Amino acid sequence: GVSSSSSSGLGADAGLEIRTRSVEQTLVPLVSQITTLINHKDKPKRSDKTLQAIQRVGQAVNLAVGRFVTVGEAIANENHELKEEMSVACIEARRAGETIAQLTDVASLDHPESDSHITIFTDKTGVVKAARLLLSSVTKVLVLADRIVIKQIITSRNKVLATMEQLEKVSSFQEFVQIFSQFGNEMVEFAHLTGDRQNDLKDEKKKARMAASRAVLEKCTMMLLTASKTCLRHPDCESARINKDGVFHRMRLALEQVIDIVTDSRPNGENEIAPISIYSGIKEFKNKVEGLRENLYFLSKENLSTMLEVILEHTEDFTDSAYTSHEHREHILELSKQAKMELEQLVSAWMQAQNQKTKDLMEDLEVAILKTCQCMNELKREVHSAATSLAADLLKYHTDHMVLKALKITGVEGNLEAVAEYTCKLSEQKEQLVEMCRLLRHVSGTEPLEITCIHAEDTFQVTGPQIISAAETLALHPSSKIAKENLEVFCEAWESQLSDMSMLLREINDVFEGRRGEKRVYLSLPRPGKHNANLKALKPVKLDTEEQAKIAKLGLELHLLTSDVDSETEKWEDQENEIVQHGQGMSSMAYSMYLFTRGEGLLKTTQDLFHQAEIFAAEGMKLASTLQAFSDQVHDDDKHLLLLEAEKLIPMCKQLQITAKASVQGKSATFTKVDACIQKTRNVMTLLCQLLPLCSKLMRKNKAGNGYLKSAPPWREDRIRTGTNAHAPERRAETFGIKSLENHVANMTFLESK
Repeated sequence: GVSSSSSSGLGADAGLEIRTRSVEQTLVPLVSQITTLINHKDKPKRSDKTLQAIQRVGQAVNLAVGRFVTVGEAIANENHELKEEMSVACIEARRAGETIAQLTDVASLDHPESDSHITIFTDKTGVVKAARLLLSSVTKVLVLADRIVIKQIITSRNKVLATMEQLEKVSSFQEFVQIFSQFGNEMVEFAHLTGDRQNDLKDEKKKARMAASRAVLEKCTMMLLTASKTCLRHPDCESARINKDGVFHRMRLALEQVIDIVTDSRPNGENEIAPISIYSGIKEFKNKVEGLRENLYFLSKENLSTMLEVILEHTEDFTDSAYTSHEHREHILELSKQAKMELEQLVSAWMQAQNQKTKDLMEDLEVAILKTCQCMNELKREVHSAATSLAADLLKYHTDHMVLKALKITGVEGNLEAVAEYTCKLSEQKEQLVEMCRLLRHVSGTEPLEITCIHAEDTFQVTGPQIISAAETLALHPSSKIAKENLEVFCEAWESQLSDMSMLLREINDVFEGRRGEKRVYLSLPRPGKHNANLKALKPVKLDTEEQAKIAKLGLELHLLTSDVDSETEKWEDQENEIVQHGQGMSSMAYSMYLFTRGEGLLKTTQDLFHQAEIFAAEGMKLASTLQAFSDQVHDDDKHLLLLEAEKLIPMCKQLQITAKASVQGKSATFTKVDACIQKTRNVMTLLCQLLPLCSKLMRKNKAGNGYLKSAPPWREDRIRTGTNAHAPERRAETFGIKSLENHVANMTFLESK
């Protein structure tokens, strides 16, 4: 049946997660052509023009797949270990492309209805199946090809490591110069490969980690040169050896990290990312607290208390710090105490509301939610102010680079005592800057900025001692040109990290004040019209073309599932059955959500989409209770299976409701929410594809079909069920929920009347 194809289809390829933009972009044209085909499924006006167009697209898909597969096969031949997997995926893709070409071979048909020739008009599930197979096999080919890029990067890293080992052991200048020039070329190749990869990554967090590691490698290449030369010139100098070892060690760590990111070897336990920041802890905590408005049972009070404890534990980084002003410390301690009290109030109001949901108790809960969130916002503002004011002071104080200048001068004088004194000062400065980075990390506001703070902290930690060992070497060999040059290189790295900090501080402040980063693009333009004041709150937003391209594959999967659900519901004799009606309603809504991903249909803005997702989830909950009632009337071995599947429906719909209601700010956050809503809708539809045939089978077995669960007449008496005909989106979207549809139309006339 159709349901089996849906369960074995795209959903099952979870292992084929697309991590790079290039793979995503390659899929875009194919997805749009397949979409065109599937939209032509339901007997369009059969003009010659339409028939030729269908045939053209079908052939274009087949040709494109043919070319694509030829490249895939060539890659397979060159890469032995992927050959088998790649060949299978290529054969699958080619077969699916040919099927599509056969089914769309319609231009020559004088009598499309003739049974002799199966076409897109007579076998719509065939096209859906072929499309699904084509998408998953092409994705597989791309992901396998991507593995080869990863292999190139690993090979390049291995070359760099091998040459580094030679460099470390070299004892003559001549040999060093030869090997270093080879090392330089290999580093350039590695830099190119990893730079392309960095730009291609979709995950902003990984991108930031990659950028940090590559910056280390770039800086270290120069340090490696001068530190090694110093060591060769002064072979018995202990501080020169320490200095050189530090550079090699840091370089190996950075290479390791790049490979970790490229191979995604720590997808879950990203153990090198430090514990969570106060900022993200508060965000998470507030989300959970605000979630109580929708659902009083989705988490335990212990859960909330633990979350608050973790946040308050992190604030000790501020209150214990010698660099936090007395005033900031007092405020943070007061707010921590207040937060505990507010949470106690909240828990008591929440427990009472669980016992009996009276209007008064729900109002008490609402007040407690508002007060708790308000307190957390104040705490966030206070730690932000503490971290950023400390950073601003330190950066202003250290921009003169007094200590570095003094080290260079006293080093050249060979004044060991003075050098020792200034290295102590530099160590103090390093401690201050490291502390500053730790505190800034807590308030950085976005994960990429958080990673940049961790990188900065790391750089100060490592560069401080390296400057000290370089200065000691110079003081011991005051006339050594190379020792002087080496100290310069490390001081320069310190200075450039300090100036990067000023930029980082600006970005952190911008994000906090909503000027940039996540939120910059998001001063959404109100619709034209004179009086826009009361519209600004609406922020109507569509997906831009780049976002549409990103979500096209997910949209298409949703579309294919609506076709599956439609063909399942059409098989039922009793079209008035409640299960069928809920199924059709959900399919209708999912279809309008799919149209939204293409910038079409009745859902005009992201807000409409979220509203639709809520109604879809509510319809799913209704279906779940209908299924429970149905299972009571069934006496069969399959009853257990039905209940098992139906039980999955409730948490899935609840999750979707929570996602749809969560408040987000900023362009990228809104897109992430759209993506999550469509994904969760897809998951519910996949489950629906399994539930419908099961119910239908039980219905036939139990002969309960005669009038069982007859539903009230739908609100549209002339309800016409259409297939997924793209020419009739209005009728498909009838279940958009009549209320919101009316509001929508009212809004549009309201705008025009202004």
